[in-house]
Amino acid sequence: MDKLVIQGGVPLNGEVRISGAKNAALPILCAGLLTAEPLALGNVPDLHDVATMLKLLAHMGIKIERHAAGELTLGADDIHTCEAPYDMVKTMRASILVLGPLLARFGHARVSLPGGCAIGSRPVDLHIKGLQAMGAEIRIEHGYIEAKASKLKGARIFMDLVTVTGTENLMMAAALADGVTVLENAAKEPEVVDLAECLIKMGAKIEGVGTDVITVTGVPHLHAAQHDVVCDRIEAGTYLVAAAMTGGKVKLNNARAELLDAVIDKLRESGAKIEHDKTIITVESRGVLQGPGALKSVSIRTAPHPAFPTDMQAQFMALNTVADAVATVTETIFENRFMHVQEMQRLGANIEVEGNTAIVRGREFLEGATVMATDLRASASLVLAALVARGETVIERIYHLDRGYEHIEDKLGKLGAKVQRIK
Repeated sequence: MDKLVIQGGVPLNGEVRISGAKNAALPILCAGLLTAEPLALGNVPDLHDVATMLKLLAHMGIKIERHAAGELTLGADDIHTCEAPYDMVKTMRASILVLGPLLARFGHARVSLPGGCAIGSRPVDLHIKGLQAMGAEIRIEHGYIEAKASKLKGARIFMDLVTVTGTENLMMAAALADGVTVLENAAKEPEVVDLAECLIKMGAKIEGVGTDVITVTGVPHLHAAQHDVVCDRIEAGTYLVAAAMTGGKVKLNNARAELLDAVIDKLRESGAKIEHDKTIITVESRGVLQGPGALKSVSIRTAPHPAFPTDMQAQFMALNTVADAVATVTETIFENRFMHVQEMQRLGANIEVEGNTAIVRGREFLEGATVMATDLRASASLVLAALVARGETVIERIYHLDRGYEHIEDKLGKLGAKVQRIK
């Protein structure tokens, strides 16, 4: 298994290009199942989860033509199986996103219950209830979701909890259903908006995207389209925090500040200076490497978009470990998303957990150690902590990082960090 070896203590300076968003690319790839005509995609990130999804789609019969880096075309005119087997989806929860498109276009699907990061319960019951409301017959047997529907019908669906993948799955299914589907308490994340924009280019009729009520009027079929995946706001946020912590000046290209309002507000509160235009964000900070008191602690509470994103919680916990004063970090989305705390404590962090809240007391410095990544964003937080720790930090099990960060050691290296991947 690969490891990252990081020598801490180097301020970051320079430019880095932000990749396409993993959480937008995965549902958009599944949207390729909705039409027999080609779907051309750009800005597709080179990530392990994307490779897993493409492997699954190829297994079903989708033809994949690769062009330049990040560009590919999907052709789903000859699908020969509507099954997503356990062996291909056990490491990725997003595989559930093939369920809605398969059911809508082909009338049946057999999809393994998914796996993925162990950050807490992410039940698929909201997906199932929504599809049942649209007329699907669904049962779960031997670890598989077995779904049938001669033709999905429009319905009014209220989701008890805000669910991003649930909103995406039902929106894709509704695109080919008979009649009008109204999704209430829908997710508003930028990745949901990006999927809707792709579907609209394919001929779908969708209104209200970006609000908590999405209305989809079904059409008989979707057609060919071209779409560029939106930039990854979480990757951008991670590099912003890295620059704020280490100090220096970093420019992010292919980044959109309006997707990061909550994150940027908190970084400014911590003392970082941030400027931006349409596709560039620049951050400048004294950073903890310049001496104590350079960063101020910031308390955060995660909540669905547009509030503070759960996928940035671990990174801000890393910032608070070396910031001035005490902060609280409250997690309201996933009940098991503090697994990075133990590993940060190995680096010397002063963190206490009480229920869904972590109390973080900033220290003057952290010390390098060997730590283990437990999930995707926890991995990123350990990288950030290692960048400011004294001495060498070894991060094991970085396959989690490869699921969501494109060539992270290369990008950090271009900013001056001393990062090496050991195979």
